Amino acid sequence: MAEKEKRERRERRDRDEEREELDERVIDIKRVAKVIKGGRRFAFRTVVIVGDNKGRVGVGIGKARGVPDSIRKAADRARRNMRPVALAGSTIPYQITAKYGGSKVMLKPASPGTGVIAAGGVRAVLEAAGVHDILTKSQGSPNLLNVAMATVKALTELRSAEELAAMRGKDVNEVRPFWERKTPILVDSTETKDNE
Repeated sequence: MAEKEKRERRERRDRDEEREELDERVIDIKRVAKVIKGGRRFAFRTVVIVGDNKGRVGVGIGKARGVPDSIRKAADRARRNMRPVALAGSTIPYQITAKYGGSKVMLKPASPGTGVIAAGGVRAVLEAAGVHDILTKSQGSPNLLNVAMATVKALTELRSAEELAAMRGKDVNEVRPFWERKTPILVDSTETKDNE
């Protein structure tokens, strides 16, 4: 009995430590209604973004009669739904567009120092994922849930430079963003003549 309690305490402590190091953001709280025989029953739907700022991000939706319960549920679901994201330094490897519902989000890599040029749900997802330099455009529906889901979809569809190079049969340096490319060392022509 004592061993079981110790194990449960250890698991709870591990979960709490994991929760502390994750970036958790509530982006939307809406009141929803369910029509029943006696009238309407109100609840709250919460959308939460969870990320580790190192290339993993997840979205969770929670519904409950009280706001704190819906936030807790959404955070737990977001933690379970965390997916890895292919990053190229502080940005993404290439431009990508994704649709979810009526929302369409375009993400474009930016050179270092640009910052996160985004708003609302897109910014929350990108910052939680650990992206520091990016240009974005959100089109279509402004629904925060759909915008966040479209952003996560775009990020999870990205492939790293190594994966792209392997798929295309090219050198890794050819598919990297221009600011990350390693330029080949040029040999001075006068030195080669002297050696001959």
